[in-house]
This record gives sequence, structure tokens and C-alpha cells, in this order.
Amino acid sequence: MGAITRPVAKLGDAAIGTVSFIGALGILIGLTFAASPRLVLQKRGRRLAWRNLWFQAHRVGVKSIGVVALVTLSIGVILALQIVPILEGYGVPDQIATIIAIAFFRELGPLVGAIVLTGFAGASIAAEIGTMAVNEELKALRSHAISPVRFLVVPRVLAATVMTVCLAVLSSVMGILGGLLATLSITDLRRAEYLELTFAAVDGFDIMTGLVKAAVFGMLIGAMACHLGLAVRGGASGVGSATTRTVVLSIVALTIVDLGFTAVFYLLEL
Repeated sequence: MGAITRPVAKLGDAAIGTVSFIGALGILIGLTFAASPRLVLQKRGRRLAWRNLWFQAHRVGVKSIGVVALVTLSIGVILALQIVPILEGYGVPDQIATIIAIAFFRELGPLVGAIVLTGFAGASIAAEIGTMAVNEELKALRSHAISPVRFLVVPRVLAATVMTVCLAVLSSVMGILGGLLATLSITDLRRAEYLELTFAAVDGFDIMTGLVKAAVFGMLIGAMACHLGLAVRGGASGVGSATTRTVVLSIVALTIVDLGFTAVFYLLEL
């Protein structure tokens, strides 16, 4: 009997833990939204708040530009090298511009930028806040009537959200540039024709789709990193565990959320 009930009990514990984690993450996101206007619009300490927000944006987004640009440029080249021979078999090699433009503006730009940001900044945020939790700095903030959510979480979530949108635009442009460079090298398509096909393929809905995804991805990365950092227990091992979980869970969550967005936007286009 125990051999039957034990797997069921483990499955139930996993389900309860997942629901509890999602609920706690949702509460933190709600508290962040509630505290955001006060942080941005407050009169007292406004300069310090904006300086903190700018510092987080620089750390989260500006320092990620080189990595994101290199990765997406490479992906654009790879896609062109893989797809152009197939399109040539059908006699439409010029359609590579359409494929790459739609792929990057709708999917790859926001998703790749967010995944790179997860490894580059999400883990750093979780480790930083986790270290503060271990050193009891969070208790010190509360003892001075300073909310950790308003002081620590809000700037990081806002910075991650804004910079993920910016990185999504950069990712899309660099991916298209990579596709352009590879296509010009292996086909007779001219640069003007490639760019003309790219602009013709992308409309406002494609751009809006990518930007909405990027904003949600950034909010999710920042909130999850902060949540796991605030929940750290057990010293250095707890910080390491939170860092690893941030990267793994963020990538899984980004993929699932992206799937949901893609399904919804697909139905809207019907």
C-alpha cells in the first residue's frame, strides 16, 4: 500500500508547492505594482529613488547589450544559412527576409533577449537579495520602517521590465542584420530588396506582439529573482540554490508564458 500512496503523496506535495510558489509570486507582483507609483512619484527621496532605478537599469540592461547583440546576430546568421538552401529548392530564396523578420519581431527577439537577461541579471539579483537576507539586512530595513519590496524589489522589477523591452528591440534588429549579412553572402539578393521585404513583412501587430511579450518577460524575471532572493534561508548554500533556481525556473516560466501568448495572438489573427 505504501508503494502506491508514496508516489501519489509526492505528486500532491509537488502540486501544492507549485501552487504556493505561483501564489507567492503573484502576491509579490501585486505588491510591486501597488508600490511602484509611490516610488516614482514620491516627493521625498525622489532623487535617490530615480538614482537607484537608473543604477538597476544600467546593471540589468546596459551591461547585457553586448551579449544580447552577439547572440542574436549569430542566431540570425544561423537561420539564414539553414533556411536559404531549403527556400532555394522551392525557388523563393528571397522569402528568407520575411521569415527572419517575423521570427525575430514576434518570438526570437523577446525570448532570446529575456533568456540572456535571466542568466546575466536574474541570477545576480537573486544572489544579491539572498545575501542580504542571510546577513539579516532585510530585518534591518524593516526595523527602520523601510519596506524591502519598495526599496529593493520595485526598482529591480521596473528596471528588468523596461530593459527587456529595449533588449527585445535590439535583439530583433541584430537578428535581422545577421540574416541580412548571411543572405547577401550566399544569394544574389540585394540589400535594398532584403530591407524592402523585411519592412513589408512586419506590421504594427508584429511589433506590438513582441513588445508586450518582452514587458511581461522582464516583469517575470525581475519578480521571480526577487522572490527567490527574499526566500533564501541557510547561508551560502541557500544563496547558491536560489541563484540556480532563478535561472532554471525563469527559463521554464518564460517558455510557458511565451506559449500562452503565441496561442492567444494566433487566435486573434484568425
